[in-house]
Amino acid sequence: MTDPASDPHDELPASVVALIDQPQYPVTADFDVERSYAYNTLAATQNANPLLWDDDVAADLADGPIMPPTTISLWMRPHYWQPGAAGEQVALQVHFDLKATFDLPEAVMTDNTITFHEPVRPGDRISHAQVLRSVSPPKTTKLGSGRFWVIDVEFRNQHDVLVGVERYTGFGYRRAS
Repeated sequence: MTDPASDPHDELPASVVALIDQPQYPVTADFDVERSYAYNTLAATQNANPLLWDDDVAADLADGPIMPPTTISLWMRPHYWQPGAAGEQVALQVHFDLKATFDLPEAVMTDNTITFHEPVRPGDRISHAQVLRSVSPPKTTKLGSGRFWVIDVEFRNQHDVLVGVERYTGFGYRRAS
């Protein structure tokens, strides 16, 4: 019996292996972090945390105003359209690249975690890069046949300080015929 892990059909293309652990698509936001995003998010979620609303509390607890930690991914979301941009703008381009590379028309995100480092503050200019961490051998689930992949989005402020990492696990697949 052949060990499925040694099946040469399961090997990743060299072009994909070369991308693992390499930052891709580095982008710096076109605008500074602003509090209106925080207030909209806080209002929508009815979050009354005084750390996020009261500058005196923020000064005592965090050396000044901070953004709600869960807004970190706002700074990687491009506008669907913006002047000078070619084509549709998407937030997680590595994911779409993998779907195309493996000819997997469908995909879902199966897990998402965020690790927070330094607080994001009003006035920061956030940069991010996408880092492919792994791609599984072919798998079959109830959805279909495809591959799982893990992508980290690393966020840094204008001082190149890591403020957070958002990890996505995706499953690209082709539905059973």
